[in-house]
Amino acid sequence: MTHHHAPAPAPTPVGAPRIALVGSPNAGKTTLFNGLTGLRAKTGNYPGVTVARYEGVVETDAGPVVVEDLPGTYSLDPISPDEEVVAAVLQEADQLAGLLVVVDATNLRRGLGFLAQVQQAGLPTAVVLTFVDELVRRGGRVDASALSRALGLTVLPVVAGERRGVEALRELIVDPGSWPAPPLVPPTDPEEVTGWAKSVLRSAHFTAPDPDSRTGRLDGVLLHPVWGTLIFFLTMFLFFQTIFVVAAPLQGWIEAGFAWLGDLARESIPVRWLASLVADALLAGVGGVLVFLPQIALLFVLISLLEGSGYLSRAAYLMDRIMATAGLEGRAFVALLSSMACAIPGIMATRTLPSARDRIATMMAAPLMTCSARLPVYVLLIGMLVPPSMGWGPVSAQGAILFGLYVLGAASAMTSAWFFKRVIGRSAAGLPFYMEMPSYRWPRLRTVLISVWDACRAFLRKVTSIILLATIVLWALLNLPLRGEAELQAAGVNPADEVAVAAYVLDNSVAADVGRAVGPVFEPLGFDWRVNVGVISSLAAREVFVSTLGQVASASDPDNPGDVLASMTHQDGPRAGERVFTPPTIAALLVFFVYALQCMSTLAVMRRETGTWRWPLIAFAYLGVTAWVMAWIAQALVGALA
Repeated sequence: MTHHHAPAPAPTPVGAPRIALVGSPNAGKTTLFNGLTGLRAKTGNYPGVTVARYEGVVETDAGPVVVEDLPGTYSLDPISPDEEVVAAVLQEADQLAGLLVVVDATNLRRGLGFLAQVQQAGLPTAVVLTFVDELVRRGGRVDASALSRALGLTVLPVVAGERRGVEALRELIVDPGSWPAPPLVPPTDPEEVTGWAKSVLRSAHFTAPDPDSRTGRLDGVLLHPVWGTLIFFLTMFLFFQTIFVVAAPLQGWIEAGFAWLGDLARESIPVRWLASLVADALLAGVGGVLVFLPQIALLFVLISLLEGSGYLSRAAYLMDRIMATAGLEGRAFVALLSSMACAIPGIMATRTLPSARDRIATMMAAPLMTCSARLPVYVLLIGMLVPPSMGWGPVSAQGAILFGLYVLGAASAMTSAWFFKRVIGRSAAGLPFYMEMPSYRWPRLRTVLISVWDACRAFLRKVTSIILLATIVLWALLNLPLRGEAELQAAGVNPADEVAVAAYVLDNSVAADVGRAVGPVFEPLGFDWRVNVGVISSLAAREVFVSTLGQVASASDPDNPGDVLASMTHQDGPRAGERVFTPPTIAALLVFFVYALQCMSTLAVMRRETGTWRWPLIAFAYLGVTAWVMAWIAQALVGALA
């Protein structure tokens, strides 16, 4: 699930008025925020996407205005942390100049009930009416001017994607103090609120929209307990087929480009160690990760299309039944689905869960969902396990294996949640789960492009920071201590033979010592010291495993690094002379990466969300042990079948 952090906003101008955007999920609130501020906060079609307070600065003719995007909520009676955020902000009345209440015109009756609650804060308030075009399309109508008179508030109709509405809104927020206020605040008693809302709707000449017949017909199939679930899994299967089939040619071109640059660096840089640093660390290591950019981009294209069409909210509804078997509910699926992009926003999204026990159980399960950081590792290992040509007609064997790994991760996440729910204990009572089904819509091209660009930019930022630093450190460990000609000759190595020198240096490096030191732990899984170094280095970021193998292969044979990995053999021990990357060992590695929590950032966020190191340490330990045991089982099973 594409759940990105919004880019850091500009520093808040001192003395600038602050306005909060409030509204129910799916009302178009975050889209307005993006249009006003230019920040790309996450938008989605299910409750609980915006689980943090995002703010941005809007430049107006009268000066800057700070706009704060609050989590979507249906009520100001909080039952979850994200709803508590909204209630807390509205209590800070002295810090806000006004409130913009975003109301979906197709759900105006419910929106008025929420508006009545918001007005109790006593702040200047204006209403932004969204989806008016959809209301009309479905045979409904509302007179915005009459609605404004009935409420005693400014009502501004806005159609998503239209520039005029955003500009009108930009002018509106200049002076909240001049907004009209009703002579009487709406009532608080539920029965009185209902009567008040009916009176307002009559005055606004409101006609409810007809049910969306197209959405109804599609939901009859897509939400069916049997057919809907089958279509969901078929959609996901085709999803992963596409990742391999479409992205493979692009990956090949990028790979060839970095290989050419590596050869050029070796030829052009006269200093041997510097040439090795540039060619083997920067180009082979970092380039070995960058070649997977097409898969990352395509992954987020597909997710954004499913999300923008409204289908992912249906997936959450379907999965609610499955989540119930683990003692969780549909909101937990939203958090777990977010973890397919990265476990960090997935763990943060657990704030939408009302129960503390559910939050802990979901956090412990989130790292098992297959995040995008695992994708380069999976693609590399699957490529060594089966050739691209293998398949069944149009079905790619590589895509089928990738789908299987995602299913294994999801099933394991469910099992983990079930286990921790029973260890921690059940909640005293179930709390309501609201799931609104938005109409099916064509995904907006701009939204899809922004989602993909943000994902690619985050990947590139990671490659040029954490992975680059780890790659340089690994290069040093793989090449130190430096060897003189006398030592090389004494060891029987010709100093003029670059491949032989690289192999000797690699085999006698600091990294080799570390890899061999942990050898007894991983030897039962079929790993050799070079794989061990990759596994240890992946604690910085999973993708570093790929850059480690890229460096090892490039140092051994710069011209044919792919062949090096395929033919790499154990150098010592009982398996000396045997190939390292056999089907059983590759299977063990794949399964190990399904389970191992190799992400320090995830542990840090888990610590922040739980307020203790207890749960992060438990997660690291239980997933590490599970990874080893499951990898050993996978190796044994594939070995027996081979």
